[in-house]
Amino acid sequence: MIVGHGGRESALASRMAEHSELYAFAGHLNPSLVRYARASGGKIQIGDVCDAQAVAEFARANEIDMAMVSADEPLESGVVDALLAQGTRAVGPTRAGAEIEWNKTFARSLLLEVAPEATPLLRVARRAEEVDEAIASFGSTPVVVKPSGLTGGKGVKVMGPHLASHSEARDYALSLLAGDGGGESVLIEEKIVGAEFTIQAISDGRTVVFPNSTYDYPYRFDGDEGPGTGGMGSLSMAEATLPFMSAEHYAQACSIVERVIARLSAEGRRFSGVMNSGFFATASGVQVIEFNARFGDPECMNIMALFDGDWTRVMERICAGELTREDVRLRDEASLVLYLVSPDYALPRGAAAPTPYEFELDVAAMERAGCNVFFSSAVHVADNTYRTVGTSRAVALVTTAPGLREAHARIVELASSVGMLQWRRDVGDERYLQGLSGLVRSA
Repeated sequence: MIVGHGGRESALASRMAEHSELYAFAGHLNPSLVRYARASGGKIQIGDVCDAQAVAEFARANEIDMAMVSADEPLESGVVDALLAQGTRAVGPTRAGAEIEWNKTFARSLLLEVAPEATPLLRVARRAEEVDEAIASFGSTPVVVKPSGLTGGKGVKVMGPHLASHSEARDYALSLLAGDGGGESVLIEEKIVGAEFTIQAISDGRTVVFPNSTYDYPYRFDGDEGPGTGGMGSLSMAEATLPFMSAEHYAQACSIVERVIARLSAEGRRFSGVMNSGFFATASGVQVIEFNARFGDPECMNIMALFDGDWTRVMERICAGELTREDVRLRDEASLVLYLVSPDYALPRGAAAPTPYEFELDVAAMERAGCNVFFSSAVHVADNTYRTVGTSRAVALVTTAPGLREAHARIVELASSVGMLQWRRDVGDERYLQGLSGLVRSA
C-alpha cells in the first residue's frame, strides 16, 4: 500500500506495482495511482491521508502486507504508528522519528549536538520580543526566517529573494508566531551563501544507503525568480556529485546524515525509509539546510527512474532491519524531472478558490518517446484530457539519459506539446549549473 497522492507517490507506486498487488490510500483520484493499482489487481481508496485510523482500517480490511508512507503530513499524524500498532509492516518513521522534519527547533537542537560545524548561526523565538532580539543579534548579516512546523515546502523566506530588509524579516517572523507557522516558535538563521543539493538517504534505522546527489529547483520561474514552491523540477547526474560540488562535500553530507539517524535511534525514535536532507555546498564545506523524513518531491522521481531492481524487496529489507548497499542499485545515467503546473500555481490568489484548468496530455506517446508521466494534483476527465485539482503541482515528466544535455532536450520537447500548463525552461540546463559553481567558489 502507498499512502499519499503526489508525483512522489505516483513514482513509488509505479515500482511497487511491478512486484505486488498495489493498493493506494489517497486524497483524490490521481490518474497514475488509479492506473497502477488497477493494473496490479489492487484498488484505490479516497480519504484523508492524515486520518491514521482510517488508513490502518483500509490496510487491515485489504490484508496489506507492507505499506509505504512517504508524505510529511501523514507522518506527523502518526500513520506509521497506527499501522505498526496493528501489525502491518510499514516503511517510514514513526511520529517521533519524523519530528526531525515537523519540528525544526528539535532538528536544529539535535544537529547542534551531532554536527555543530554544519549548523548555521540561529536563534529560536517564541515571543515577539524574542524576535526583535534575534533580528538585532545578526546586525547587518542577512537572515532566513523559518516556521518551526510543516508548511509544504513554502514557508521559508530568505532576505534577498523574498524579504527586502531585516524589518520585513521581523514582520514575517511575527506573522508566523501569530498563527501561520505551524508551530509555537520561529527560527531566524544566518543566510548562507552557497549552492543547494539534497541527498535521499535510504535507511532501515541502522544501515544508511546513499544514492547520488539531487538538485531541486525551488522557485516558480526561470532564473530562480518568483515565490518559493514545492519544487519545479530536479536532476541527478551519472556520478554521485553535482557539477558544483566536490567529493568532499558529498562525503561530509553523508556523514552528517549517518550521525543524525544514529542519534534518533539512540533516543528510541524509530526511523526507517528515507531522510531527504538539504545542504549548502560552500567553499569551506557543507552547511545543513533541513531534514525531511521522507523522499523529496520531486527528487524521489529521480531515484525511482534510475532504480534497477525490486522496490518491494527493498521495503522488505528495510522492515526487517537488513538493508544493504547492494539492495539499492541505480543505473549510471543522468535523470531529470520537470513539473508542469497551473498558471496560478504558488501565486497570490487572496481568498479566491483555485481555478481548475483542463489540459491535454498523451501518456502513451510520452512513454514511447522515453519519458515517464507521474500525475500529482490532477484527475482524469476523458481520453487524454485531465483537470488540475487544488493549488499544487499538476503532473511531472521524468526521463533518464547517458548525459544531462540529452535528457534536457527530450523533456523540453515533450513539455512543449502540453498546452495550458506552465514550466521552467531552465530545469536541467547545463548553463544554470555552471552558474552555481561560481556561487560555491565565492561562498
